[in-house]
Amino acid sequence: MVVETVMSSFSRAFGRDPESVASAPGRVNLIGEHLDYNGGRSLPIGLPVRTYVAVAPRTDGRLVLVSEQSPDRMEVAVDAPDVGGWAAYVVGVVQALGLAGTGYDVLVDGRVPLGAGLSSSAALECAAGLAVADAAGATPSREELVAAAVRAENDYVGAPTGALDQTSVVFARAGHALVVDPAGGSHRLVPWEPEGQLLVIDTRAEHSHAGGEYADRRRTCDAAAAELGVTRLATAGADAVERLLDPVVRRRVRHVVTEEVRVGQALDAVEARDWQGFGRLMTASHASLRDDYEVSCRELDVAVEAALDAGALGARMTGGGFGGSAIALVPAGLGDTVRDAVTAAFADAGLAEPGFLDGTASDGAVVEVGRS
Repeated sequence: MVVETVMSSFSRAFGRDPESVASAPGRVNLIGEHLDYNGGRSLPIGLPVRTYVAVAPRTDGRLVLVSEQSPDRMEVAVDAPDVGGWAAYVVGVVQALGLAGTGYDVLVDGRVPLGAGLSSSAALECAAGLAVADAAGATPSREELVAAAVRAENDYVGAPTGALDQTSVVFARAGHALVVDPAGGSHRLVPWEPEGQLLVIDTRAEHSHAGGEYADRRRTCDAAAAELGVTRLATAGADAVERLLDPVVRRRVRHVVTEEVRVGQALDAVEARDWQGFGRLMTASHASLRDDYEVSCRELDVAVEAALDAGALGARMTGGGFGGSAIALVPAGLGDTVRDAVTAAFADAGLAEPGFLDGTASDGAVVEVGRS
């Protein structure tokens, strides 16, 4: 139904049918935050909420872009060196895939909430990359799609992210979590079917990877790795943490080192179906992100505390932080109770009403309608 709606929207916008439609999910990270650029493992899942991109080729070297979430219609050269706003993610990935030799009409229906820390930018990049490639008759591998999306975000948009979001968005699978290990460039699927439900809490506090705080954390970690003489900070070990003299750097590194340990324990808990143990690790991860890495905020802390008080097995912020979303592992039958408790806590704190999304593990990026 959604695909048909997107195709109809494209036809109204451009007066012709699209040749390709692709979609990609938002994602949450269950545990392993800020580890991808420190050589540590992460455990993300794809979400049911998705971004859809419909495409038809042009012959004039222009990109014409419209979005169901924006009133603006943009037209730029397909090889433009500098484009602002959401269009940059599309232009960047088209160029990174080497498909800038022609033009495209592009319609975006981005149903992943913006600024919620759910990888809306990666979903847009990967859906756009798949749709444009299919419309151009190209067949990049999934690894090539991930690499192009990362280049688009790093080099074109200017956000110094790792590859976790794009890898998650492309390789996610329903009923599974993805173990992403940047040390070997590997990823593998593990069953993820918890008892109860995973609740995603959109705090409405927007965040951005292009901001200075995220880049500052990366610089601090890179400098600490050089000081300790390690290539992967996540493997530095607890003893190395205490050798760092600067107390702020010590806290940052402590989070990285202890979070890597928690990921290993979380994988053991998933295999044993120990959901209470997994929940405790989620909560410990949040405390580390809040106190040592200092990337939480008032809204995230209120969401986590309210969910735990209402009976969640565990809760934590997810994503880069400084706003965005939290997740809560909720026993069966307590979903409404946790939602009501979080909503009431936000009202009591004078905060905007939060949103809630289904956290069921879902499939990754896919061509929904192709030329063939």
